[in-house]
Amino acid sequence: MIYCKKISFQVTNSRGDEHRDDVDDPVAKMKAAEEALEAKQKQKPTFELSGKLAAETNRVRGVTLLFNEPPDARKPDIRWCLYVFKAGEVLNEPLYMHRQSCYHFGREGRVADVPTDHSSCSKQHAVIQFRQIEKDQPDGTSIKQVRPYIMDLGSTNKTFITVSNSSQNLY
Repeated sequence: MIYCKKISFQVTNSRGDEHRDDVDDPVAKMKAAEEALEAKQKQKPTFELSGKLAAETNRVRGVTLLFNEPPDARKPDIRWCLYVFKAGEVLNEPLYMHRQSCYHFGREGRVADVPTDHSSCSKQHAVIQFRQIEKDQPDGTSIKQVRPYIMDLGSTNKTFITVSNSSQNLY
């Protein structure tokens, strides 16, 4: 008859911590490895965005904006004008849109660059954002241009350009 005996011993590391090591128990080794991995993962810092900092930095006069400027936002180098029409006639003088990189439209007077005092408009209705894009030339080179984009901010009645509506939250 042969008797098998489980061999175990204690190891003391340089800090004086004792831990038990079972030589013949692979399940215990696997559990110990998993616990060590979990402990290591718990110690790692997380650099993910929580949204709290963005919410605090995205406030203007006490109102949280529904819009964050993208990294490619630029002030236009060409003088753009916005004309407002009603029934085919120009209502007011044109709005010059070359002085800043984005313009908010809406009823919320504290944050809107272009206030729209009409019941069909939302508090934060839309934004015109100037963005720098790369345009490929026929000769194979590319040039950088600043172009306007309009974005609906989830308004109830949507934002329309001539006859087509703009995609919600997309440029």
